[in-house]
Amino acid sequence: MTRAERRRALLVLEDGATFAGYTLGAQARTAGEVVFNTAVTGYQEVLTDPSYAGQIVVMTYPLIGNYGVNPFDVESPQVQVRGFVVREDCPMPSHWQSTGTLHDYLAERGIVGICGVDTRALTRRLRTAGVMMGTITSDETAAEALERMASEQIYDDTDFVRTVSTERPYRWEPEDLPDDPSQPHIVVVDGGLKYNILRSLRERGCRVTAVPCTASAEDILSLDPAGVLFSPGPGDPALLDYLVGTARRLIGQRPIMGICLGHQVLARALGGTTHKLKFGHRGANHPVRDLLTGRVHITSQNHGYTVDADSLPPQVDITHVSLNDGTVEGFRHRELPILTIQYHSEASPGPRDNVYLFDRWLELVRLETTS
Repeated sequence: MTRAERRRALLVLEDGATFAGYTLGAQARTAGEVVFNTAVTGYQEVLTDPSYAGQIVVMTYPLIGNYGVNPFDVESPQVQVRGFVVREDCPMPSHWQSTGTLHDYLAERGIVGICGVDTRALTRRLRTAGVMMGTITSDETAAEALERMASEQIYDDTDFVRTVSTERPYRWEPEDLPDDPSQPHIVVVDGGLKYNILRSLRERGCRVTAVPCTASAEDILSLDPAGVLFSPGPGDPALLDYLVGTARRLIGQRPIMGICLGHQVLARALGGTTHKLKFGHRGANHPVRDLLTGRVHITSQNHGYTVDADSLPPQVDITHVSLNDGTVEGFRHRELPILTIQYHSEASPGPRDNVYLFDRWLELVRLETTS
């Protein structure tokens, strides 16, 4: 479908700001929290990242879709975003693995998008006012869309983790890596995990089982894991008392790692608190200092909430901090084998600077297993 054949569309924010463009993907209405991502590539991984459940994602890079889509660059079984906003989508992608266009990919999956938007102005507004609810529409006036949005589901009040988590446990067993009973067994609690976490663990010689977010501590321990990893995921960790309770009961039982939402869940399990950031960290270019080594790493991030540093107990040391705003990006426990990071060590999309953190945690797992 050419630009001339597409309908006019609007993105309307809850503060009344309106951005005009053209339909991209499915021609329908959608609503969600509007956030922006600064990654240059990796749009298909962004679309399939469960941490974006309930959100309309704005890509700040001006040309999206130039290398098409394929069956490989996916991080979950489906597209997870509520909507997608781009400056310009490429109708003629070029890549040897490409199997289609971004427009068709979204349309076939019923995902509503908008192109032709001044994403620079939109991003500046979100940075100034903070993320907010918004809606994409192609058959309403801005006033009608704003009125309808008043009755839409509020992002901050919704537990999206239950909607994206697996319904039943499953093993991650790629055909090229046969299972070996002598390998450490890692259980990943799925709060909205990305496949690259499972790939990264498997590549490091682990047997991997993913379990639902509602799995109890007893369910998890019955699988006899060498370690437990709490995954990333969407939404406010303050709504996840059931997951925090599971983490609290597992502390001291097995080595634990938390990534992104898992980091926040473990902080709350240890008595810490969290709060929402004005516009969050989303992109593949966020600088973080590893306080244990002094090195600065460029990281992939996707989160709207952060751990309150002063709320952490004295037995916890902050290990990583954001160089953009000084927020907590990781911690470890002085006495227990617990390690967390706020950003994405699996980095998909993003730089692979931080896969060493899996190695750091798995060394804790091996030390506990042999002690």
